[in-house]
Amino acid sequence: MNVKDCVAIVTGGASGLGEATVRNVVKLGGKAAIMDIQVERGENLAKELGSNVIFVAGDVTKEADAENVVAKTIAAFGSFNFVVNCAGVANPGKLISKKGVITLDFFKKVIDINLNGTFNVLRLGVEKMKDNTPNAEGERGVIINVASVATFDGQIGQAAYSASKAGVWGMCLPIARECADYGIRVMTIAPGVFDTPMVGALPEAAKISLGQMMPFPKRLGKAEEFASLAQEIYENPYMNGECIRLDASVRLAAK
Repeated sequence: MNVKDCVAIVTGGASGLGEATVRNVVKLGGKAAIMDIQVERGENLAKELGSNVIFVAGDVTKEADAENVVAKTIAAFGSFNFVVNCAGVANPGKLISKKGVITLDFFKKVIDINLNGTFNVLRLGVEKMKDNTPNAEGERGVIINVASVATFDGQIGQAAYSASKAGVWGMCLPIARECADYGIRVMTIAPGVFDTPMVGALPEAAKISLGQMMPFPKRLGKAEEFASLAQEIYENPYMNGECIRLDASVRLAAK
């Protein structure tokens, strides 16, 4: 599949990894729908990028919002064949802190956004993409879900985050196997520490220190590098049912 023929739905597309993905799709001639709760950022990005981009405000955890972005994407572009689920939170929280035991609601919220929200948009994407006209390879669409290196080596305080991202990776293969009958590929990317708004608020010295943790290159990841991998996955028909670490070979310490 060629990105110039791509119509993408990108959750969390108003900033960070999602924004870089939207920009890359449009740069290469494709179209994109941004789904995000950041209304001002999303509207400004869509305005900047022009008629090949729409912004639909929405919360990935809400069924009606996900249905709305699917409907508006089809209304604007006729169909879609690419879903990239970047929306998520990285809220840290130890089981026991100075404030006492962590609340169950805290854990549920992280799971709801990162795992349930990903599944919510994914399921509706499959429902529509399975009716696309297949290309010469029989492909009808591609889905990329975003996990994290915390899936594999989560740190202290990342129990909720690691569990949510492990769930994202855990559902990849069974869904890829099911979607094989529809000609839809399902992949997962597990980014390391990237220079996105999630870490952007840190002092510059702290970001440099984080970068020095990386074996090579010794820096934070660039959102454009994520977008480049997403493009390769979309265009390479033999990538399916797998998780790719994009992390400069870092393995997170316990804390």
